[in-house]
Amino acid sequence: MVFTIVTFILFTALVAIISWYLTKDDNLNTESGYFLGGRSLSATVIAGSMMLTNLSTEQMVGLNAQGFKSGFSVIAWESGASIGIVILALYFLPKYLQGSITTVPEFLEERYDKTVRNIVSIFFLLTLGVAFLPTVLYSGSIAMMRLFNIPELLNISPESAIILSVWMIGIIGSIYAIFGGLKAVAVSDTVNGVGLIIGGLAIPVLGFIYLGEGSMIKGIEYLFQHNPGKLNAIGSKDSQAPFGAAITGMRIMAVYYWCTNQAIIQRALGAKSLKEGQKGVLLTAFLKIIVAPLILVVPGIIAYNIYGNQISGDIVYPVLVNKLLPSKLSGFFGAVLFGAVLSSFNSALNSASTIFSLNIYKPLFSPNISERNLIRVSKYFGTILAIFSMIVAPFISKSSGGLFEFIQKVAGLFSVPIAIIVLVGIFSKKTSALAAKVSMGFFVIVYGYTQFINPVKIHFLYVIAILFVICLFLMYIVDKIIPPKKEYFLPVRYEVSVEPWEYRYTVSVMLMSLLVWIYVVFSKIGLLSQSENLKGRIGIITFIFIVLTYIICIFTRKVEKKN
Repeated sequence: MVFTIVTFILFTALVAIISWYLTKDDNLNTESGYFLGGRSLSATVIAGSMMLTNLSTEQMVGLNAQGFKSGFSVIAWESGASIGIVILALYFLPKYLQGSITTVPEFLEERYDKTVRNIVSIFFLLTLGVAFLPTVLYSGSIAMMRLFNIPELLNISPESAIILSVWMIGIIGSIYAIFGGLKAVAVSDTVNGVGLIIGGLAIPVLGFIYLGEGSMIKGIEYLFQHNPGKLNAIGSKDSQAPFGAAITGMRIMAVYYWCTNQAIIQRALGAKSLKEGQKGVLLTAFLKIIVAPLILVVPGIIAYNIYGNQISGDIVYPVLVNKLLPSKLSGFFGAVLFGAVLSSFNSALNSASTIFSLNIYKPLFSPNISERNLIRVSKYFGTILAIFSMIVAPFISKSSGGLFEFIQKVAGLFSVPIAIIVLVGIFSKKTSALAAKVSMGFFVIVYGYTQFINPVKIHFLYVIAILFVICLFLMYIVDKIIPPKKEYFLPVRYEVSVEPWEYRYTVSVMLMSLLVWIYVVFSKIGLLSQSENLKGRIGIITFIFIVLTYIICIFTRKVEKKN
């Protein structure tokens, strides 16, 4: 245990030292320097930071628990998210950088009015402060407690161990976010990201070796021989990710999360150019398609094959890690998990502070405040929000669907209305502020009633999809009854180069083709078919996809060269 603790401290300290060294000369006394890293982030840093902000213990714990229960179909949350990421790269990011947007509420004020900005700012803060930050701390505390066996180590109760872990994670994460600004957060994310990918991929590899009694190949074969139904990417109606919901409500939530969620897009907004931003975002999409399922879903399926119905719920991943991981690697993996929790926590805290300072405090209470004093206000607010999250986190009770579904269900209350008005705001020049307000109010009231006051028996993702369509129709009706007075044109304020990446469309086509290929292969058409010649079948499917992708890419290259 001493060796484990020492390696944990050494790796955690190494990340802190690297982050300090690479950011020690940065100017954190300006809005751009503190909130957007001086608009100097490279593609690699953007991808690493976006990925690690997304991949935290609430997903490692929560999504692997869903994988344990529903199988490979829950990759819809991960690989399927690449659709929203590609949309960010091709459509949203060029608009954001063209207008030098710092926050989404700032864009909505220009697009609609100040009231919409204020409402959305409050929605963002509620989503981050009530749903996201406490659950990140709670899930992180569960993982750390199980990995290091803190109750036995310190001779305290599990409840006390959770509280101790929550405050340790919260305090260290707050130091990064409050005193280091966005660039310190992004750099630490990138360094931790390398460790997370190595450590995260080690778990399924060790799991396959365990199932195959020393052979990784035999372990993979074991999954197909004993529980092939768990490998079906097409979710049934009883799955926690039904295929119908995966292509409707889940995709709407992905647009919010990857295209309008301040904690995620703030990394892309800090890009040194549109070209670097698009490269980083599309690299993130690739990692979500290939790497994320191996870390966040496959371990849950392996755990099912090892334990069956002996365990369940959000302890699945920590129990599996304890079983598979050699004791000498526990410290390193603990540091990786710790870094993942810190990443999500400090990223969300930094974004919440940014929104409060720039979109609530400055315009409403002190329009003429200096940049230095505004940053001081941001740090005070970040401290208060962090303490609130640390107090709330230990009292979170899991919903019947588990921790991950709890986060998604609560986040949907405020996130989807934001996605709707941002989407319409970007692609429509005539939609009014009144239409946006009616849409947001209608969604929050109806969704809140059907999910928390008088829950309906329909999957919450289907409810989101239905309300999404109704809200779009409502906005159209409102604008017909009370036409907007003028059209909107996004101002052009070039702080960075907005020349797009030459291969953006071609790479996007390749990514979407890869996504569809995975769904076809892991279905009854592919590996789960009853065909006697599976290798030949998969070979034919792969050949067809390669040919179709090549033909489409020829067309996209012509478009790119013409542009």
